[in-house]
Amino acid sequence: MRVIAFNGSPRKTWNTAMLLEKALEGAAAQGAETTLIHLYDLEYQGCKSCFACKTKGGKSYGRCACLDDLTPVLDQVLQADAILLGSPIYFWAVTGEMKSFLERLIFPYYRYVEADDPAPTLFPRSIRTGFIYTMGVPEERMQEMGYAKAIELNQMFLAKTFGSSEYLLSFDTYQFSDYSKIDQTRFDVASKAARRERQFPLDGQSAFAMGARLATP
Repeated sequence: MRVIAFNGSPRKTWNTAMLLEKALEGAAAQGAETTLIHLYDLEYQGCKSCFACKTKGGKSYGRCACLDDLTPVLDQVLQADAILLGSPIYFWAVTGEMKSFLERLIFPYYRYVEADDPAPTLFPRSIRTGFIYTMGVPEERMQEMGYAKAIELNQMFLAKTFGSSEYLLSFDTYQFSDYSKIDQTRFDVASKAARRERQFPLDGQSAFAMGARLATP
């Protein structure tokens, strides 16, 4: 069993990365081989709309034709038994790096077919997927701002492409190591710190459980 996690945050030691690491710990506890890839370490762009992956009989049919740092990473996905994705919410959606990665990850396998087509994907088999989202707003604010729709769309396309998907939401995260240095008046720093001490460990437990589920034979 091989599980690969993709960190869509520019931070390697903060909320998203920490929860992904917990999820990989859960997978490793089930005996999985795990890998964590930081997307911001890679040089790549989003889909270029060349449609080589959609050209029947073409050498790149069902595969992304762009050659860059994602090329070997996408090859690794083909060998994975489960994949984990993680991103903070930036301006109502995942980060730009994660969005570009999702385009390159999903579109080559996506088929322009009717909803009831028995073969909606070109991915060769079913694998498990999970997505961890972190955000600085509380749950009620997430609903008001419409984050849920973007999350639902990601899950729909991941499930359609790879066979299944689940997600974990971590709300009201502690965003800065020193709030006094940041130009902000919106956040109650004491409340943020208290929630991080109380809730973030529980989010870590949920991430661990997710990783274990994804790696369970």
